[in-house]
Amino acid sequence: MAGGDVATPQQKTGKGGKKHKAKKRVAIRIDMTPMVDVMMLLITFFMLTTVFNTPQTMEINLPPDSDVRVEVAETSLLTIRATADGSIYVNMGIETPEKIAFNELRSLLVERNRSIPKLICLIKIEREGTYTQMVDIMDELNLANITRFSIAAFKEIDKQLVAKAIAS
Repeated sequence: MAGGDVATPQQKTGKGGKKHKAKKRVAIRIDMTPMVDVMMLLITFFMLTTVFNTPQTMEINLPPDSDVRVEVAETSLLTIRATADGSIYVNMGIETPEKIAFNELRSLLVERNRSIPKLICLIKIEREGTYTQMVDIMDELNLANITRFSIAAFKEIDKQLVAKAIAS
């Protein structure tokens, strides 16, 4: 190998001048079938043993489209009005509504439910109010164990009562 000659694999010689052939690599083959079987068993196991959360729903019975008037004693009717800005006004019967903070609502509901066993709540939310307000108020009623409540439209008279409560 003098003078810039490059040895190629065929020209290489080993001991005794014998020519070597390049060793062939043995291809490694991994059988994936057992791993696929194990993965399917694991997936099936986890699917069957997982406890799925069922969505919690609150059943609301809506009245028919006609204006149905139900007579309720004023002493057992608690009206909760929620305005678009998130303020809550509460009154019993025909009293003037008074503003209450949302975090005080549950304690008021629990106290009124204890003192008046047949308490009925009427929820009125302004048209511009959010759905979240209504759900939050219904959750508070549920936590206070008040099962009888109705949802009614926030009318002009309610706006006047709220304005009267703000003024006083």
